[in-house]
Amino acid sequence: MSKQVIVIGAGPGGLTAAMILAAHGYRVEVLEKQPRVGGRNAALKVGDYTFDVGPTFLMMKDVLVKVFQLAGRRVEDYLTLREVDPLYRLVYGDRRTFRPSRLDREGTVRQIEELFPGNAAGYWRYLERERVKHDHLVPCLQVPYGSYLDVFRMRLLKALPWLDVHQSLIDELGRYFQDDDLRIAFTFQAKYLGMSPWECPGLFSIISFLEQDGGIWHPFGGLNRISAAMADVVAEHGGTVETSTPVERLLVEGGRAVGVVLEDGEERRADHVVLNADFAQAMSRLVEPRLLKRWHPDRLARKKYSCSTFMLYLGVDRIYDDLEHHSILFSEDYERNIREVAVSKTLSADPSVYIQNACVTDPGLAPPGKSTIYMLVPVPNLTGSIDWAKEAPAFREKVLTLAETRGGFIGLRDHIEVERMIVPTQWRDELDVYNGATFNLAHNIGQMLWWRPHNRFEEIDDLYLVGGGTHPGSGLPTIYESGRISSELILQRDGRQLGA
Repeated sequence: MSKQVIVIGAGPGGLTAAMILAAHGYRVEVLEKQPRVGGRNAALKVGDYTFDVGPTFLMMKDVLVKVFQLAGRRVEDYLTLREVDPLYRLVYGDRRTFRPSRLDREGTVRQIEELFPGNAAGYWRYLERERVKHDHLVPCLQVPYGSYLDVFRMRLLKALPWLDVHQSLIDELGRYFQDDDLRIAFTFQAKYLGMSPWECPGLFSIISFLEQDGGIWHPFGGLNRISAAMADVVAEHGGTVETSTPVERLLVEGGRAVGVVLEDGEERRADHVVLNADFAQAMSRLVEPRLLKRWHPDRLARKKYSCSTFMLYLGVDRIYDDLEHHSILFSEDYERNIREVAVSKTLSADPSVYIQNACVTDPGLAPPGKSTIYMLVPVPNLTGSIDWAKEAPAFREKVLTLAETRGGFIGLRDHIEVERMIVPTQWRDELDVYNGATFNLAHNIGQMLWWRPHNRFEEIDDLYLVGGGTHPGSGLPTIYESGRISSELILQRDGRQLGA
C-alpha cells in the first residue's frame, strides 16, 4: 500500500512537494489554515480586482518548468507566461529613470552611459563574471545540507573562489561600476533577504544577474495562479488539498513525526510530514518546546530576520498605460533608508517604494478600463517598536504622495475604488509570519546552507521542511527547490528515486 504524507501548509513549497510526491504514488493530504491555497503566494480578491498577496516577480522560469515535469505535467498546460521587459523602471530621488532590459542589452548600455557616464563597459564585465558565478553557485543550492560535512563537498569547495563572501554586495558591484547609484540598481534586491547591500555577502550579486539573464515573468491571472495550478496537479494525482483546516500541533512519538492534531482535536497520521508553515512561527506554536534544542523558540528569538513590508492593494478606475509593469522608487538617501529599516528599526521619512502596475500586461486582473495597483514598502520587522495602529494612516498618505509625485501615478488618490492595507502586525497575526518578517530568516552566512534549517529536519525524524525559512532560502525559485529537495529526500528514505 502506498505511503501517506501530510503537508502542513499550501504555500508554494508545500504544493511543490505535494504534487511531486502525489505523482510518485504517495497518498498526499495538504492541510491549509487559510480559506485559499498559496500562503504568501495566494490571490487576494478586493471587490472585482485580483492581486497577488506577496511575490510579483517570477525568475528562473526553468525551475518552475522542472518541478512540473517531475510531477508529470507541462507548465504551459496550466499557465500562460509572459516576459516583462523592460525588467523594471528604477526612479531615483533626483528623478533620473533607468529601465534595464534583458531583451535590449545594447539599449541598457546606452542608458548606463547616459545616466552614469563612464560605467557602460562594466555592464559587459558584470554579465560575463556573474555567469561564471551563477554556474558555480546554483548547483550548490540544489542539494541538501543535512551534515556539516556537506559544507566540504567538492562542489562547494570549487565554488568558494566565486562566492565573494569576503566582501559586501555593494563592494562586489564595485568590480563593475564606480557610480554608487548604479550599484544600487543591481543590489536593491538584498533588502528582501533581510540585509543591507552594505552588509549582505557579495555572493548575492547573482540575484540581479538572474533577472538580467533569465528575465522576469508574469503568469496571466497573477503569480497566485502558480499555486492554484499546483493544487490542481495534486488533485489530478489523487491527493487532497483541504483549506480552512488549521493544524494545532505536530504529533510526535518516540522522536518521530507521525502526523498532526487539528484545531478541532482530530488526529491525522502519516508516514512522513512536510512542514510548509513559517518556520520560526511553527517551531514556536506547532512543536512542543521540549522536543527542540538547536531550534528552540528561545534560540529562534535571537536569530536575524528579514524586514517586514507595508502593503497597499488599490483598485483604481483608470489605466496607467504609460507606466511600466514594475517600478521601484528609491529614497533620496537610500543608504539611510536601509539603515532605518534594518538597524534603527524606525519608519523612514523618505521610504523606497515598489509599485506593480500589472494591468498593462494582464488587463484581466481588473474590470475593463480599470487597474490593480500593488504597492510594497520595506519597513522594520516587529523587533522594532513602531505602533502601526497609530502610524499606518500617515504612512499611507506618504506612500501615495510618493507614487503620485516621484512615481508618475498622477492623481492616484482620486481614482481609488477599493483598497486593502496590510501592515507588519497583520503579517504576524493574520498570516502567521514570525515577527512580521515577510522574507523569513535573514540570509547572512551564519544562516545559510548547513546553518539554515535542514530540509530533513534534524531534531524530529520524518519531518521535512520546505519554504523560505529552510534551505535554499526565500524567493519563489528557491522555495520550489526546497519542495523538490524534500520530495527527493522522502523518496530516498523509502528506497526510491525522483522521476522513477
